[in-house]
Amino acid sequence: MGHSILQKDFYRESGKYLSHFQMLKKCFSPNLHYIYWFRNAQKHPKSSLTGKFYRLILRHYQIKYGFQIYAETEIGEGFYLGHWGALVINPKTKIGKNCNIAQGVTIAQANRGKNEGVPVIGNEVWIGPNAVIVGNITIGNNVLIAPNAYVNTDVPDNSIVLGNPAIITSKPNATEGYINHKI
Repeated sequence: MGHSILQKDFYRESGKYLSHFQMLKKCFSPNLHYIYWFRNAQKHPKSSLTGKFYRLILRHYQIKYGFQIYAETEIGEGFYLGHWGALVINPKTKIGKNCNIAQGVTIAQANRGKNEGVPVIGNEVWIGPNAVIVGNITIGNNVLIAPNAYVNTDVPDNSIVLGNPAIITSKPNATEGYINHKI
């Protein structure tokens, strides 16, 4: 039996594939609760009655929990929100599989300059608290972005990013121990 994208997201938290009922029981956690409504809103066209209903619920939880993540945002399976609050992701951003995003993160558009546009983030990327990723840049696979880092340049695969301005260091096992229960 294949697992739904929602089951794969919840798997990241527990390392177990859960039934729909078991997932609902875990929705006391704001981060999992938000992912539940986010993935349900993504399943339906924005213009459909069901799509409008789910987006209305999602909007309520955006305000309640402080997650500004829109149903239009492309996020791969195995999405994990470590904590809740003050998280902003530009809806045109693309994020790969098995990504962890902590509280206080901003993933934003640059409106001018050489990197005008939005980020594309690879697979197995861990983004620490209060990190800022901005502009038309590419973050590779297996990248750890440290807390409070400011990233406005491309980051190659297998890297750790620290500080402001960002210092990029090559590290083959960059996310080991940080991204668990990969799907």
